[in-house]
Amino acid sequence: MTDTAKPSFSTNFSLAVTRATSRALAALDMAGLVEMVRELVRQPSVTGTAAESAAQHWFAGKLRENSFQTDLWQFDLPALLADPDFPGLEVPREEGWGLVGSWGGENGPTLVLNGHMDVVPPGDLNQWTGHDPYSGTLADGKIFGRGACDMKGGLACNLYAVKAIQAAGIRLKGKVLLESVVAEEDGGLGTFATLRRGYRGDAAIITEPTNLDIIPACAGALTFRLKITGLSAHASVRREGVSVIEKFWPVWQALEELEARRNAAGHPLMARYGLPYPLSIGTLKAGDWPSSVPDLLEAEGRLGVALGEDPQEARRELEEAIGEVCRKDPWLQNHPVEVDWFGGQFASGQLPAGHGLLDLVARTHSRLHGNTPGLHGASYGSDLRLMVGLGNVPTLHYGPGHVNLAHAPNEMVPVSDLETVARTLIAVVLQFCGVEE
Repeated sequence: MTDTAKPSFSTNFSLAVTRATSRALAALDMAGLVEMVRELVRQPSVTGTAAESAAQHWFAGKLRENSFQTDLWQFDLPALLADPDFPGLEVPREEGWGLVGSWGGENGPTLVLNGHMDVVPPGDLNQWTGHDPYSGTLADGKIFGRGACDMKGGLACNLYAVKAIQAAGIRLKGKVLLESVVAEEDGGLGTFATLRRGYRGDAAIITEPTNLDIIPACAGALTFRLKITGLSAHASVRREGVSVIEKFWPVWQALEELEARRNAAGHPLMARYGLPYPLSIGTLKAGDWPSSVPDLLEAEGRLGVALGEDPQEARRELEEAIGEVCRKDPWLQNHPVEVDWFGGQFASGQLPAGHGLLDLVARTHSRLHGNTPGLHGASYGSDLRLMVGLGNVPTLHYGPGHVNLAHAPNEMVPVSDLETVARTLIAVVLQFCGVEE
């Protein structure tokens, strides 16, 4: 790993890199890139499904066709799940496949281009107006479908940037690791497994949808479950029972107060968000009969983790807030709310301050496209925190599409964004890895 204070690459383009960049940019196959995104969208690779595995095998074939040394392997799920650093799962999973393509030389730095193959389910199909979720429809300069921006557009940009360099006949001093990972949507198992297999780089770019901004930091998110036990009774004598819905109300209020406290102090990278670290309840189930006092409630939610915050400290704050409610209520004193941490456990993550990758991507984008990309953090968790925290790989996000369209009906990615990102990646790869003259 290179010293983050003294990166082994320069942000000032040499003549050789400038000439190589011009040739590679001219070799970018935009028609092929668009078709690749459409083909990827047609793969219904919902996280944890057989289609996810099939898509990985399909993409491995594409890497082999393009001269990548390709490693496609099946996860040892029992070993990964037993790992003390395992990041969590939110869906049942019978298998998972890792995929890394390597291309380039051995005499320079290694740049990781990381993207995830898995997507979330399409949701209510009636809300998809005019476009089937897996059609990959191209209309009005946009590609529509589940995963178009989150993040098959970025995954395709990674491949086609390298393909352009290859087509231009350019040899790299260093190498590119093109990582296609799974299970990003439900915890990060794919990137976790890829790191555990030993893959590292001197820096990494994850081409998540950023609206062409640069995101060097992501908040974390911890999934939790609350369980409240009450006392059932016939509704006609409801005062003989203890309703868990009534007991949940002060818990809800305490969580709202906790959210406000945790968002009171801001971070400069999160200044654009009114609520950078949300605390939300996503599911709520109580009772089993209309004429009975409900005696069991389960609520599942998400706790935002601040930049630089220890996830264990965030867990402690939530547990203490709920514990305070229990101490004030006679019933809950003897029947305290149970708190279970399950599913995705995303720490926050951040590119080390002053690392040259940020300046390289920003200056390259500005040089090629004539504008300065925005710079801010993200309020969601991502694989960035695994790359930085577990792998010690300086990482940022830069990719096509807008996160507001991710997981939404009529998800799409503009073709113009694909071209912008692919062109930027071409120049960044050449500059970072170096060119054999």
